[in-house]
Amino acid sequence: MSTVATRSFHDIRRALLAHEELALIDVREEDPFAQEHPLFAANIPLSKLELDVFARVPRRDTAITLYDDGEGLATLAAARLSALGYSDVALLEGGLAGWRAAGGELFRDVNVPSKAFGELVESERHTPSLAAEQVQALLDAKADVVVLDARRFDEYQTMSIPGGISVPGAELVLRVAELAPNPATQVIVNCAGRTRSIIGTQSLVNAGIPNPVAALRNGTIGWTLAGQQLAHGQQRSFAPVSDTTRASAADRARAVADRAAVARLTREGLAAWQAEPHRTTYLFDVRTPEEFAQGHLPASRSVPGGQLVQETDHVASVRGARIVLVDDDGVRANMSASWLAQMGWQVAVLDGLSTADFSEPGDWQAPLPEQPQVNEIDVDQLHTWLQAPGTVLLDFTTSANYVKRHIPGAHWAIRAQLPQVLEQLPVAERYVLTCGSSLLARFAAVDLQALTHTPVYVLEGGTARWIAAGLPLESGETHLAVARSDRYRRPYEGTDNPREAMQGYLDWEFGLIAQLERDGTHGFHVVR
Repeated sequence: MSTVATRSFHDIRRALLAHEELALIDVREEDPFAQEHPLFAANIPLSKLELDVFARVPRRDTAITLYDDGEGLATLAAARLSALGYSDVALLEGGLAGWRAAGGELFRDVNVPSKAFGELVESERHTPSLAAEQVQALLDAKADVVVLDARRFDEYQTMSIPGGISVPGAELVLRVAELAPNPATQVIVNCAGRTRSIIGTQSLVNAGIPNPVAALRNGTIGWTLAGQQLAHGQQRSFAPVSDTTRASAADRARAVADRAAVARLTREGLAAWQAEPHRTTYLFDVRTPEEFAQGHLPASRSVPGGQLVQETDHVASVRGARIVLVDDDGVRANMSASWLAQMGWQVAVLDGLSTADFSEPGDWQAPLPEQPQVNEIDVDQLHTWLQAPGTVLLDFTTSANYVKRHIPGAHWAIRAQLPQVLEQLPVAERYVLTCGSSLLARFAAVDLQALTHTPVYVLEGGTARWIAAGLPLESGETHLAVARSDRYRRPYEGTDNPREAMQGYLDWEFGLIAQLERDGTHGFHVVR
């Protein structure tokens, strides 16, 4: 690849203020990304670039700017994107250090645009909230109160407020009337920290539900810091709603979307948007994954609405793009769209759909480039090889999956750090690569073979095939070839975080509004 063009901090800032489409991509692993990055940077690690980029940056002539912090990853990423057909790829001038030197604001943590927006909403709308001690007192008194957990169900199961019910954010307006049918019932909305409880609570306020509603101030972090006990493994979830409830909720949601100036599209209008060659249009189905799997609009992606508002940068990685939302009830798409519009996105809801339009069954399948040709072996061959010295097994799954279970003797590795990985490995007669499905391992095999003359093989079907065969497994950090930098440990997940880390996270959230003001590119506006 010839010399890669560069873009400066000022080029990016000008494009953001002009609402032009751009993808500012940090190609480091998630943990270093979370330590500091620009507000609208999207994290697509070099390790998984081929697996993620087609979905997250679908238009091949998008203006893409790549950066790292001096590791040399961005140059490699530029070459890979060029090979994948992306035609407007540049490097950020000076990388992260260049952004800092130019006076650019840097943010910590992940999903920062959404979290900062949540803080702005609370500041401007004075979203009602109750302290953990107040909510505990209501529960102890057996008051007429219902606690709704706005996170994903798996997060809710990990830790939740005793007696709480799992109602992921976009489901709240649709389902609250049947979870709290008495208009006098106090509704409490919680998450682990602040953002989803603020947005969930304000959604109910914006929709004009008759109940008193409040966020659990500081979520499960606040609950823990108050010395109160969390529940684990709860199973309470919502039930189907009646047609009357659905229709009423649809009216409320449509009114909220109209106040936020959400656009409306028909199937024909969507086709026209998608046909425009120089604009990016994302099509997201914001219902539950189970509903999506039963039947969805062809070419749509399943992104439940609450998570979409919480993690917009993770799926819509082109700032300035257009987003079209789909549901089958007029509630979840309109409520989600109302928030995206306030976050500065050009967003529309697809209207006029019938049951017949949801014709495609099954889960969403990520668009992928052609997979490289590699030498494969089956689980029986690997099992035989592992009985004698000489075979070195590398596992490229996420570190969390590796710690949970892996093939005995497997060394955990990060694809983008293969030169460092090789320095930590024993002498090999052959390398065998795996991951959950073998997909990432196939791409890693090409990289590894370029670094060594030792034969490289991929386990057909990956670790999932080994597990299906009933072969032995082990767990723990048994053989880490590099540090676990692939995932940032959120201070609000789990229950074993130090109190100082939890309080530090809350203090950081409180400071986001000041950071937004210093940055000046956010384009957020909060509708009254």
